[in-house]
Amino acid sequence: MAIRIRLTRTGAKKRPQYRIVAADSRMPRDGRFIELLGTYNPLLPKNHENRVNLKIERIRYWLGQGASPSDRVSRLLETAGELPPRERNNPTKGLPGAKELERRQAADGGA
Repeated sequence: MAIRIRLTRTGAKKRPQYRIVAADSRMPRDGRFIELLGTYNPLLPKNHENRVNLKIERIRYWLGQGASPSDRVSRLLETAGELPPRERNNPTKGLPGAKELERRQAADGGA
């Protein structure tokens, strides 16, 4: 059984809140989970104390048992200092979009 530490969505429409849970990777996103490990509220400011609540001891236990965190949960754990920061690569982040390329071509052709 592959265990993942991931987010499940709660809250109303357009007002998301998330639970951080340990769940079998084959279960649906909002389906059955093994244990509740914390909460995450993205609507609160980044420096608010209730934005991310983690049960660190239980997260360490599940990581020790071989559970793998999802990308978003691993970022939350890196911010909390529980995991070492991982370098990520997004080579298209700095590239201009299609509309900007069209504007540049129009500006070069019109001059």
